[in-house]
Amino acid sequence: MVVDFPFTDLSETKLRPALVLLEREHDVVVSFISSKASDKTNDAVVLVAEDHPEFKVSGLKTDSVIRLDKIATLSKTLILGEIGEIGSILKKEVSERIRVVLGF
Repeated sequence: MVVDFPFTDLSETKLRPALVLLEREHDVVVSFISSKASDKTNDAVVLVAEDHPEFKVSGLKTDSVIRLDKIATLSKTLILGEIGEIGSILKKEVSERIRVVLGF
């Protein structure tokens, strides 16, 4: 999906893709996706490279990282559109990484 994702200090927002981690009646919990894939070794990121077998269904345009250390709960009214989805391989990677990052 595409959403105006808030900066951590709430001073501004930036239009960016995000991954829905949890959906409720009026809200979604999302993790932002960045095309600045320079910090690939960070344990809080999942790389979605152009050569990944599920890249095409993601709707992303270039190598990107799902930032599991940048999570927000947002109203569904802030969703501006959908661009793609993640497949089972990426879902498993995200799930495993969330457990590590959050210490579960």
